[in-house]
Amino acid sequence: MKSASRKLDASRLSRDEEALSRCKIALEQRDNADAKGALEIMRPLWRGVGTRPATQGLQPETVADVLFCTGVLTGWIGNSNQVKAAQEIARDLISESITYYQSNNLLSKTAEARSELAYCYWREGRVNEARIMLHQALERLPPQLGLKRARALLKLVDVEHSAARHYDALKILTDNSNVFASVTHLPVRASYHNELAITWGTLGTTENQPEYFQRALTAYQAAEHLLKQAKNHIYCASVKNNEARVLTKLGKFKEAHRLSDQARKVAVRFKHRTLTAQFDSTRAEILIAEGNFKDAEAVARRAATALAKVGHGCWLADALILQAIAEARLGKQARTQIILQRAIEVAHEADALNKAGLAALTMIEEVDCLSPRTLQAAYQQAREWLAASQSREVLSRLSAAGGKLADSLCMEMSRDEAVDVLLPESLDLDQRLSKCEHETIKQALAQTDGSVVHAAPLIGRSYQGLSHMIETKHPDLLEKRTPIRRRPRKKSKAKKTPR
Repeated sequence: MKSASRKLDASRLSRDEEALSRCKIALEQRDNADAKGALEIMRPLWRGVGTRPATQGLQPETVADVLFCTGVLTGWIGNSNQVKAAQEIARDLISESITYYQSNNLLSKTAEARSELAYCYWREGRVNEARIMLHQALERLPPQLGLKRARALLKLVDVEHSAARHYDALKILTDNSNVFASVTHLPVRASYHNELAITWGTLGTTENQPEYFQRALTAYQAAEHLLKQAKNHIYCASVKNNEARVLTKLGKFKEAHRLSDQARKVAVRFKHRTLTAQFDSTRAEILIAEGNFKDAEAVARRAATALAKVGHGCWLADALILQAIAEARLGKQARTQIILQRAIEVAHEADALNKAGLAALTMIEEVDCLSPRTLQAAYQQAREWLAASQSREVLSRLSAAGGKLADSLCMEMSRDEAVDVLLPESLDLDQRLSKCEHETIKQALAQTDGSVVHAAPLIGRSYQGLSHMIETKHPDLLEKRTPIRRRPRKKSKAKKTPR
């Protein structure tokens, strides 16, 4: 797709009029997923993500509008290109514009800016903060402000999907259908149909209602039609990717792969790294559903590595859960537990507790060798973190996990195990240090698939040092490491006998 950037004839415009026109066109380019066009039109005022716009000589309200525009573009472009500090920079710029709008009682502009600020928090995975700010913004965006209200509503729907509050998302979309119907802006209308499709597709899974999948596919087709009219290839690719997920649920794997591959090619062509990683997560889902766990693990790991650079806890946790499921199906139990613990940590740090709960629940389901203590902790936290879940599927999984916990606690111990539990643990320092060292090495080997080369730096040891520790102090771990490959000795050249 060639950049659809519009040329601006500034010959008859004042400096303020030119700046406002550039901001308006740049935000239109954002709607069309044309980052290059947005950057080109803003070039006289702004040099891109990480820089501050040149606002000298502009009127105060124009300065605020320029700060708002560059803040929105920073958050959007930074997210696409995996610039980790982008959301913080974007928040600072948008917050400056809000300060001016509030002090001058510009209520709708304040609300619009707060909705964009909330989206920056959401991109970082800070779901609760984003939700609160969006509700505050919507109180100042009445239905008469159709386009601005529609944008904020779509952001709130994204937030509710992240929190697995799918019925709340459906209510937002249906209660405000008149607002979306009044909007003529093609990308926003398409986003409405896309979000509606995502909601129906998700509910089809969680409620085990196959007819919901057909509603989802119909809504996706409506979204794709509008996006083709708008010539918006990036968002059209997102719709294809979402459609692939529904087809996976219907068992139509060949068609799902075809749409997923088409979507990924577009994301790669436009160098949209975050979308590429998200599309890889979808491909991992399809591969898991097919039973191709080896390829699924590789694709999910690639997605997780890429998403870790963005800092979005929700998306990263999803990719890690998929990677862990694939690892578990390949029989790598210890590594599965480590990946799921990381998913819990990532989601917890981002305050995405529903994702942390799903990771804990997946740990119970996929890891057979959990200790009763770990199993109890995972169930307790999964139940707490998923207490507000609106998914019957999740509640059913929780019930099954509770059964697994009960079976574990009721399992009869051997005499030696019972004695070990009841007798006080030795206070011998050397024994405790050796035990701790043993567990640390065991975890490092599990995390690196037995590779001593990669495990050594994780625990601050050299390859030779770790190999020696395993062979001399922890020989039972030899079976956990990859086989030692002895290098063949170089044959020394025979010395020629002087004549």
